[in-house]
Amino acid sequence: MELVSLLFAGVVGFTHAFEADHLVAVSSIVTRRNNLQTAVKDGIYWGLGHTSTILLVGGVFLLGRFAVREEAFRYLEAGVGGMLIMLGGFRLNSLVQGAKPQVHAHNGHTHAHKLAYGVGLVHGLAGSGALILSVLTTINGTLGGLIYLTIFGVGSIAGMMLAAGLFSVPLSGRIIRHPSVRMGITLVSALLCIGLGLFVIVEHLS
Repeated sequence: MELVSLLFAGVVGFTHAFEADHLVAVSSIVTRRNNLQTAVKDGIYWGLGHTSTILLVGGVFLLGRFAVREEAFRYLEAGVGGMLIMLGGFRLNSLVQGAKPQVHAHNGHTHAHKLAYGVGLVHGLAGSGALILSVLTTINGTLGGLIYLTIFGVGSIAGMMLAAGLFSVPLSGRIIRHPSVRMGITLVSALLCIGLGLFVIVEHLS
């Protein structure tokens, strides 16, 4: 593969992380945080989950050279909508139960990182259709396709690290630490998740 193609794959993966459904999902996760380091780790785990699915599904199709129709993935895209609704509902339930937006315990950090990884897995599964079609039609050879997907994944990890870090910056400020302000931000984030989730479902199933 040419160096230009590898760089392009990384750039595409990086910008892919900033799609609306990705940002809404990660914002809902990051509102649990009050420092940059743990938020960036959430972004890394999201990217790892996303890349894991892309490589797994992409590898199967590239090795088998299956014919893929993009329409077949619309149900998976709708599944992302369902996941966003569940994620938003989880955050609303945390507010109702009076749970603190941030998690301090080690086990809590682990649980949140697993959540970020799982969200990334679902996003990768849904977004793999168009990507695999593109790779199958533009990249010659199975090895070249797998390298492209890997570089794409690295780019998406970097992009989500940046996105999660940016979202966490205002949350680490003194003003945002006020319980009522954090509660308001969490509420807005949860409602955005639910609203976008409903839109995604209607868009792909109607």
